[in-house]
Amino acid sequence: MFAVRSFLDAGIRVTQTSDYPPGPFEPMMALQSQVTRTDIKGTVWGPRQKVTVEEAIRVGTLHGAYASFEEGVKGSIEAGKYADLVVLGQDPFKVDPGALIRVPVERTMIGGRWVWES
Repeated sequence: MFAVRSFLDAGIRVTQTSDYPPGPFEPMMALQSQVTRTDIKGTVWGPRQKVTVEEAIRVGTLHGAYASFEEGVKGSIEAGKYADLVVLGQDPFKVDPGALIRVPVERTMIGGRWVWES
């Protein structure tokens, strides 16, 4: 289930995954899930499929843009790209991986314009 580590190890540009279509998709929850492989009750699912925070961010940004054939305009912060990004309230590389879902989004930029601020 969600064999992100295996895909990355095979050189496949896997994207964030979800099989829960009836509700909202929480990006920080997806990040935490990929890094810890732990559910809400603390059960670990497929521990050998854990990835690093850096890999999980790459999966959700660069790989997502590649999968939708938009890597020329999305997926990274570079001149000439859309400038869609978020500013987080904490550094995800320094937080306990089990607390990534609680890292607040402070601002959201779409197309180079700030569209939301906490």
